[in-house]
Amino acid sequence: MSDVFGRAIRDHFRDERTEPLYHSDGAAAVEHPIESFYFTPFDPDAGTNGWLADHLQGPLVDLGAGTGRHALYFQDRFETIAIEPSPALVETMRDRGVEDAREADMFELRETFGRDRFGSALANGTQLGLAGSMRGLSAFLGDLAFVTRPDATAVVDCYDPSHPDTAELIGYRDDPTPGLAHRVMFFEYEGDRNPILQLRLFSPDRLREAAIGTGWEVTDIVRGDGSNHHYRAALAKR
Repeated sequence: MSDVFGRAIRDHFRDERTEPLYHSDGAAAVEHPIESFYFTPFDPDAGTNGWLADHLQGPLVDLGAGTGRHALYFQDRFETIAIEPSPALVETMRDRGVEDAREADMFELRETFGRDRFGSALANGTQLGLAGSMRGLSAFLGDLAFVTRPDATAVVDCYDPSHPDTAELIGYRDDPTPGLAHRVMFFEYEGDRNPILQLRLFSPDRLREAAIGTGWEVTDIVRGDGSNHHYRAALAKR
């Protein structure tokens, strides 16, 4: 599979990137803000970051960790394992000093880790939408419950389709079901593109619904950091 996204970010880190990375939907394309999204150090005093840090404990699994922005901060506080399906991003994390960066898929947790392995989990970057459906989201939460302790916590994030600003996202597709929407997009770099990403967008209420029966409950929702259509959700074991 093409690793356009990871390769562009790795090239940026190495000062070898000569073209923009775009996220696109058909002819609509927006330059992806690599530096601000992936290389700004995590600051626990900025925005809702303190809230995020307060909801995590070790050992931590950082799911879809990108360049290791969060892992670099939390690994100095407790054991942190950062996973990414992109080989280029795993390489970048290791070069940046992430101590335990692994190539793995956040939707294959049971195959990757043992039961009760972690005290908390972080999925920051709206990759939760790759669960694809309410059933897929429930299955992911169930697998996450398997690899975390009975007292575990988690933080995930998503765009809220019940907020009008979400419709302005590249690739947004409406859905007649309240609290649900789709997002269809792909990344382009140096004339190459990755396979189309089909993401499901879940409102906080839909996330609460999907958590029923998985061992998790949503304990808090926070918005802000400049965009109220984006939210972070804290979860805890029931």
